[in-house]
Amino acid sequence: MKTRLSVLYFLQFAVWGCYLTCFGQFLGAGGLGADIAWFYAAIGLVSIITPSLFGRLADRTRRPETLLGACHLAAALLMFVMWRYGMTHTRLEFRIFYPLYLGFLAFYMPTMALANTSSFGLLTQRGYSTISAFPSIRIWGTIGFIAAMWFVNSAYWAQGSLGFAFRDSDPAAHLRFQYNAMQLLCSGILGISTAVYSFMLPRLKPSRERADANSQSSADSPILLLKKMLFGKKEMTLFLIFVIFSGVCLQISNGFATPFINHFMAFREYADSFASGNATMLFSLSQIAEASFVLLVGISLKHMGIRGVYAIGLAAWGLRFLTLATGNPGDGLWLLIASMLIYGIAFNFITIAGHLYIQQIAPANMKGFAQGLMMFLSNGIGATFGTVAAGAIVNSNCHWELIELPAGNARMGLFMGNWETPWLIFAAYAFAIALAWLILYRKSPIRK
Repeated sequence: MKTRLSVLYFLQFAVWGCYLTCFGQFLGAGGLGADIAWFYAAIGLVSIITPSLFGRLADRTRRPETLLGACHLAAALLMFVMWRYGMTHTRLEFRIFYPLYLGFLAFYMPTMALANTSSFGLLTQRGYSTISAFPSIRIWGTIGFIAAMWFVNSAYWAQGSLGFAFRDSDPAAHLRFQYNAMQLLCSGILGISTAVYSFMLPRLKPSRERADANSQSSADSPILLLKKMLFGKKEMTLFLIFVIFSGVCLQISNGFATPFINHFMAFREYADSFASGNATMLFSLSQIAEASFVLLVGISLKHMGIRGVYAIGLAAWGLRFLTLATGNPGDGLWLLIASMLIYGIAFNFITIAGHLYIQQIAPANMKGFAQGLMMFLSNGIGATFGTVAAGAIVNSNCHWELIELPAGNARMGLFMGNWETPWLIFAAYAFAIALAWLILYRKSPIRK
């Protein structure tokens, strides 16, 4: 079962890895550079609604694995439509492309919580401890994300054949999938594969505890469930509030780190550096670090509790943004690399730890709803407002320009300007939230 779930997470996150970190560069090239923040905020907008709805549906039907496959199938079909539109239009229209993307996310984002609900249920059904077993399964999602990033970073399609390039001086370098709509095709193909695989998972059998709880409170409305989760205990309420604040950090680097690294291609001293020409691959170090540190989550929760783990995660977000502010592909390359490695702590000690913690404290008949609520608060409210605010800050300091590349003979749209100021603002925010968490959150319960 652990192997089957590991394959599920590999495919699940490979769908996202194909486009998430290089989507901004594609949007900029298609004339939507000023709207990058809204595309990454769309993740939050959708997460406000659909994950909790599908989570509640999973609780009532007790078939999260079936819903998981259906959502992946619908999302993949919409991704194919997006790819076709991107291939046939050199200039993307916001009024057409954005609704398509919202539709894709409406079905894809619930799969995060549904995969967690299915996995936790199947592991518990077979006698595994979720805290001990889940991190080693979840790590394969990160590996899938990395594999997809490496592929779209280097692959290109020219004259009916597939090739790979790593330097901007390569004549076909500007055709790599990280710059065009082919990243969407890769995502769609993997989405279909994930849907088929999800339908093949074992059926989750409802436990006596869940069955009794569901029969006792089957009439509970989503609003009542929300009140129970938000106002059940003081420490739970405070934790969920900070889930929103931490969610602000989630999509900032996903949306802007790759265009930031790519903009160094305009400077002759960095023009043909491996880092500036392979921003997606450099960014994949973040996922490698995530995979490396994920196994520490369970151990850290047992020894430090959620208070210590969450404080370290928030401080790590601050360090990630600070190193981006001071790094470059030359003598500051070590700072860019450090930023990517720090992400492993920042992401795992906030997101993975949060999901494990909420799984433990949620009532038996609300675990699916609780996982959806986590997505609602972090990827929904937090990421939405955070990404929109971040986009306003970046756009006030940077703008898109069509640049003649010093290396090679191609022209490319790059996000030029003063990048140091935005990164420093984001770093100050994360450090402030970390301090507030330590001051306000005193209890640190976790079941050993």
